[in-house]
Amino acid sequence: MTQANDTRDLLILGGGLVGMTLALAAASKGISSHLVDRADPASLTAEGFDGRASAISTASWRLFRKIGLEEVLEPHGCDIASIAVVDQMKPGQLDFRPEPHEGTLGRMFANRQLRLALHEAAAKEPLISWHAPVDVVARDRGEFGVSATLGDGTVLKAALMVGAEGRGSPSREDAGLKMASWDYSHRAIIAGLDHTKPHDNVAWEIFYPEGPFALLPMLDGSDGKHRSALVWTVDEKNAAGVLKLSDRAFLAEIRKRMGDLLGELTLNSGRSSYPLSFQHTARIVDDRLALVGDSAHGMHPIAGQGLNLGLRDVGALVEVLDEALRLGLDLGDAQVLKKYEEWRALDSLMVMGATDSLTRLFGVPGKTASALRRFGMAGVQRSSWLKRFFMDEARGVSGDLPEMLKA
Repeated sequence: MTQANDTRDLLILGGGLVGMTLALAAASKGISSHLVDRADPASLTAEGFDGRASAISTASWRLFRKIGLEEVLEPHGCDIASIAVVDQMKPGQLDFRPEPHEGTLGRMFANRQLRLALHEAAAKEPLISWHAPVDVVARDRGEFGVSATLGDGTVLKAALMVGAEGRGSPSREDAGLKMASWDYSHRAIIAGLDHTKPHDNVAWEIFYPEGPFALLPMLDGSDGKHRSALVWTVDEKNAAGVLKLSDRAFLAEIRKRMGDLLGELTLNSGRSSYPLSFQHTARIVDDRLALVGDSAHGMHPIAGQGLNLGLRDVGALVEVLDEALRLGLDLGDAQVLKKYEEWRALDSLMVMGATDSLTRLFGVPGKTASALRRFGMAGVQRSSWLKRFFMDEARGVSGDLPEMLKA
């Protein structure tokens, strides 16, 4: 067994989008970290578009700007100028479009481009000791520090452990933190589309009783073709069949649900899928442990807010730790972690509750339910303050924001 040469401030277990952003945000405040991930960085940044993309809210973009990623990411983001919400392509569309001086509702990025920018920045940052691909075979949280033992026997030490492994977080399981969860019995089918009509920077959310059907605007491909990312929710029992459809049959099914919205369609990626569930951990801290991102809360992708919620965790945790350092406190101090937990509790529950409610509301079948939904949407369309509320939520600028997510 070999000891790592240095004890760092943070031991971040999980080097996905949230974990990597946390390491860089912490480094911007002079906080060092061991960043540990089991995935091979080369496979995560391999050439080609796999259909997976993320909506980065206005507030999250501010965070990326403050950790020095604006210049490298800017050319790869597609502005979301407006969001169109419609019930089964029936009349009564709800449009969210900010005023010209307010900018966009966010930006769409291929996940690969986000990873490339994060990996490049992390590799250059001396305050980040990056360990990947490696397996963690043991975790230890003691009175005076934490450690992780890697598969090759290396022991990494720090003051605070951060669980950023995602929904199946071993750090959360090891700590015995209880989680409220339920399965929606649906899967999200992900694919990239080329289309003949421009998307005009509109994100479409088309609701069907079996689940939402989202079309998210992406930058045109290198061949000049118009491009969008598809997130199609299907019943679990139908998912395998949908994935096995020929490309032609798959595109025909898509066309049934979106009509001629984007013209002629072709696939520009493979198809992938993942199960949809709700997960909320009431307690997101324990002795010398903090959870961020999907380790703390997993939500339905209906509003595209999962990653943004995780990035708000990052901003809050870094701010709390930065303040603790300035006061000369131990980063693993229970009061420091309590402050982080209390800050994030209401915001995460509100966003997740709203997302779950939307999923259930639009999932009620029948003509009467559809008519009531469209009546309600018409009311929101006429109400400027309600539209403002929903747009502020989409842009991530409501509530008690961490400094790194403020303008």
